[in-house]
Amino acid sequence: MKHLKRILAVALCLVYVLGLTGCSFVDNGKRIVRISHAQSETHPEHLGLLKFKEYVEEHLGDKYEVQIFPNEILGSAQKAIELTQTGAIDFVVAGTANLETFASVYEIFSMPYLFTSEEAYHAVMNDTEYMKKIYESTDESGFRVLTWYNAGTRNFYATQPINTPEDLEGLKIRVQQSPASVNMVNAFGGAATPMGFGDVYTAIQQGVIEGAENNELALTNNKHGEVAKYFSYNKHQMVPDMLIANLKFLNSLSEEEYKIFEEAARLSTEVELASWDEQVDEAIRIAKEEMGVQFIEVDIEKFRNKVIGVQDEMLKNNPRIQEIYNHIQEVNEKYAEEDTK
Repeated sequence: MKHLKRILAVALCLVYVLGLTGCSFVDNGKRIVRISHAQSETHPEHLGLLKFKEYVEEHLGDKYEVQIFPNEILGSAQKAIELTQTGAIDFVVAGTANLETFASVYEIFSMPYLFTSEEAYHAVMNDTEYMKKIYESTDESGFRVLTWYNAGTRNFYATQPINTPEDLEGLKIRVQQSPASVNMVNAFGGAATPMGFGDVYTAIQQGVIEGAENNELALTNNKHGEVAKYFSYNKHQMVPDMLIANLKFLNSLSEEEYKIFEEAARLSTEVELASWDEQVDEAIRIAKEEMGVQFIEVDIEKFRNKVIGVQDEMLKNNPRIQEIYNHIQEVNEKYAEEDTK
């Protein structure tokens, strides 16, 4: 019954959105701006989007009304990106893995152990001028990224302990639908199993897979800690989520309006980052105390050494990522030097 209600809700919302594709104005003449994302109303990304809504309506409330659709109400990330391409919706939050098929440069973020520290990761992502050329790489596909959201570090969690790469041998592990993520888990010795994030709980519960890889919030917000009791800090990826905008909508804005939407996006990231750190600490507490999840510290170098070949293969097969890879390595070195001072 729960799944049936969800299917009906999705169907009704899609009819609503698609039916308004050519009629995006409410009765008072305001332009409706629709944003889709996959998280709950308490998630840091949703809180960031509320700030986005507040700022836009504070400065352009006579022209625009921002509506936020959480919990994949408008469909999975990939489906919502397609709706954003067509202009049925105006914004969507999605992971970089979903963007790889539109611009291969985004594959860089799926590279295992790309960043050597969270400080280096944040420094790269917060370099707005540098990231703009990455963000504009999807213009030909009809959309553009406006900002990024922190999705933490990705780690393995499973129904049995993972202390070394050898413990992954033969385990079916859910990954994002990214070739790099598939190759990474296979290189660790696991059996990579791409599937939608919304299917993970049931898949682990029914034994279809033994585990997945994600951040701590997946344990609590998505209840995965109820079915997977071991979370291992191998920190194999730091993959941001992106706020993606329909390019035709952006181009319809005046210069002043565009700056307001850009600032709203920047402020949404500011709120999301602060909320992220708070919620991760709380998620760890809940997972430990209320769900009985065991957090395992591992020797990260043993995991890193297993996937050096994956990094080399990615650079060989996709020349477009070489320049940003080199840039990130320079930032990694800078923060590594600061740590030794």
